[in-house]
Amino acid sequence: MKRKYTRTLRAFIIVITVAFIAVSCVPTTQLSYFNDMEELNLPTVNPRTQKLIKPFDKLYVRVLSIDLQTSQIFNSSDELRMGSYGNMAGLIGYLVDEEGNINFPFVGKINVVDLTTAEAADKIQKALSDYVPQTSIIVKYVDNQVTVMGEVQRQGVYSFSQDKLNIYEALGLGGGITRYGDRKKVILVRNEDGKVMHYRLNLSDSKIANKSSYYVIPNDVIIVEPLKAISTSYSNITYTTILSTISTAIAVLLFAGLRF
Repeated sequence: MKRKYTRTLRAFIIVITVAFIAVSCVPTTQLSYFNDMEELNLPTVNPRTQKLIKPFDKLYVRVLSIDLQTSQIFNSSDELRMGSYGNMAGLIGYLVDEEGNINFPFVGKINVVDLTTAEAADKIQKALSDYVPQTSIIVKYVDNQVTVMGEVQRQGVYSFSQDKLNIYEALGLGGGITRYGDRKKVILVRNEDGKVMHYRLNLSDSKIANKSSYYVIPNDVIIVEPLKAISTSYSNITYTTILSTISTAIAVLLFAGLRF
């Protein structure tokens, strides 16, 4: 009798375990980044969206010259200190005023509003050419930040100094997507000319590199939605799955009872 009970209990446990494993399983196609591997070798053209300089942005401007003394006049004594993931920690920059100007040594005010960093560098170089010939200018944003939320390992606000940071690299700052994140449902929130825009991205699509939202710009927000199978698993288990599991378990128990 005891042996019969043990076998019946073992069968019941096996049935319950198999049922819950079946519910919790997620297809590998939902966990991989690229499902269309055959198209990865196709050339891509990315219409990259570049952030334009706006009032109250903080810019890092570095003057490079063959004359070391000249460079030291314009540059802070503090070198560009790069932290983890390229954070520009403690960097002294130029604040763009409400009219779009920066106050540059010897030159005075230079208007850089609605310019890219490359265009601003060219404009500053031309303004400096009357004072210092043969210079090269580097312009970067000091407070580049991207917010990563949802099903990622570490949600938070992350700083970066790269001129080009794509969506995968941005998610990498947060440790990447968890096993419960839906790689086909990633939302990028961006402020464009005072309007909040929402872009839906499918990270499993190799053609994502063709989209303007492939590269993030400062102050973007990235939200990774949970897998539908995970987010609805409890409701599914509550009704269909549990009923099916109980029915199966009863059938196994009856069969075991008749046999033994």
